[in-house]
Amino acid sequence: MARFDPYTLQLQVTRLFEQGQSFFAVTKVQDWLRDHNQDPIAYNILFHQKPAPVGAAQAIAIEIELQRKDGQPVDAWLQQEVNRQS
Repeated sequence: MARFDPYTLQLQVTRLFEQGQSFFAVTKVQDWLRDHNQDPIAYNILFHQKPAPVGAAQAIAIEIELQRKDGQPVDAWLQQEVNRQS
């Protein structure tokens, strides 16, 4: 069984949406991008609500989608890491 990590970005963003504080989610993702040596201005940040995985404590999960403003594809590792759950 995977170890539960309460500090993943995806979980933090999901909690913001559950608590009605979704307006902080963009800032949270921008800070995360800066921490990963990315320019947050280069990305559009979209959020998609979906059902949470079976056995999760939350009823919903928020999937984060990054889109580059210059039209180039987002690095696969970056998109995967932004939605890492454990």
